[in-house]
Amino acid sequence: MNDAVRFWRNVNRRLLPAGLAALTCGLILVLQPAQILSQTTPPPPVISPEAKPTPGTETPTPVPDLKTPGLSPEEAKRQQKLMEADRLYLSGQIAAATALYREAKPAFRNSEVPPAKIPEPFSDPALLPPAGKVYWREAEAGRAAKLETRTLVPLRLLVQQYPQFIPGVVQLAQVLKEYKQNNEALTVLERAASLYPNQADLIRARVTALGEAEKWMEASIAARQFAVLYPSDPAAPEFQRLADENLQRFKSATQERLTGNTIANFITGALGFALTGSLYGPFSAVQTTILMLQGETGVGEQVAREAKQQLKMVEDPAVVGYVNEVGQKITTVAGRNDFKYEFHVVLDDRLNAFALPGGKIFVNAGAIKNTNSEAELAGLLAHEVSHAVLSHGFQLVTEGTLLDNVTQFIPLGGVISQLFVLDYSREMERQADLLGTRILVAKGYAADGLRNLMIALKKEEKSYPFSWLTTHPVTDERIAYLEALIESNGYNRYAYEGVEKHNQAKTQVIALLNADKQQEKKPQ
Repeated sequence: MNDAVRFWRNVNRRLLPAGLAALTCGLILVLQPAQILSQTTPPPPVISPEAKPTPGTETPTPVPDLKTPGLSPEEAKRQQKLMEADRLYLSGQIAAATALYREAKPAFRNSEVPPAKIPEPFSDPALLPPAGKVYWREAEAGRAAKLETRTLVPLRLLVQQYPQFIPGVVQLAQVLKEYKQNNEALTVLERAASLYPNQADLIRARVTALGEAEKWMEASIAARQFAVLYPSDPAAPEFQRLADENLQRFKSATQERLTGNTIANFITGALGFALTGSLYGPFSAVQTTILMLQGETGVGEQVAREAKQQLKMVEDPAVVGYVNEVGQKITTVAGRNDFKYEFHVVLDDRLNAFALPGGKIFVNAGAIKNTNSEAELAGLLAHEVSHAVLSHGFQLVTEGTLLDNVTQFIPLGGVISQLFVLDYSREMERQADLLGTRILVAKGYAADGLRNLMIALKKEEKSYPFSWLTTHPVTDERIAYLEALIESNGYNRYAYEGVEKHNQAKTQVIALLNADKQQEKKPQ
């Protein structure tokens, strides 16, 4: 019996007494649902994760070169080049580091063209070249006459040729929204924001557009990133407020959805009891409701405690400290500071990880062993943090249980077990991939960290039937849309990789895994 199976059986046994108490609570709730539902627990206090230095601001510590076992001479040479590039990057020699990164990192499957130097942004129309002034004048005339084509054609040409003219970008996005072309408006703003992330007017327009599209979490993240990355900007307090406001909108919408699912769970549970005489229907509904009333943080903390007791955990302070350091860096720009983020390492050599509601992240030691840089590990952690930030796991508690209650009556413990099946939809996985890459970029790592992790996963999936992979989009598909995101938005692939530091942790992890295998071979 493997550790995971043993863990779930023990969880189910431990939850049985609580389930009996929950049954009584459920019968009361069926009779007086409004009164019980109004007595929800207050939200947890806001806890800001400790700020960690952004890659590129740290002082490099000289360490001996480490050679990872099993590398070909070509790969070893490439890693040495990346290590040297990291040293240059950390010492502030960005141009020299970029040149080495370019030499060491192969182009995407669609050949990359080195980007031209990004022109300086400006807002004064008088600084536009003659052609740009014509476009701007024609667009203003078209808008005054309320003519769609006469407005959009010159504005698109203006933004295409002079993306550094910030009012042109903002105006184009506004006009696109007026003519119900909201997706293109968001694309225009995201592309411009990736080029000029320090332009408050541009970021403000993007936050507004995301909010109007009811993408409140992305709006919160965009605003918080500006406030975190540019704290000395006069607009930073405004963006902090916008981040909090959009986060509250997201939480309110989530709570509204959960309340609806709570009521539906009890209806379907009671119906099951009426039709079959089985207590499993309403019993499962009660369990689900109690979990929901605990909130994301409560659910995450409860199950994380069980996980740490039942799974084989890495206790080595250097390894755990390394993962926690990388993870906490990620969380500072993740968009939600109402969670107390925790990062734990499981003594398992497979490349895998999972996120619990409330920001409790578990990553296998194999995720260190089977990745090549800190940027790749950060990509995995950013993906899992994105699941927590977007409340995907908490949605599974409600939506997954609701569907199961309708189709079958699950035995006690099924609710908790479903949480860990992590049967995310393909859309959820895509959201976590895209948001994870944006978080990675915002924190100064190489933009292709998560994409390169997918390359590693593609190799590993030949050896292991990963549950992490079964419900995810096809790996080739994920690689393709991440490459498209990076290229279309001009994200920087040639930033901090963190190879040398990662190799130190990898060496320690390999020793721990080997020692564990030897221990398992000993007669009990």
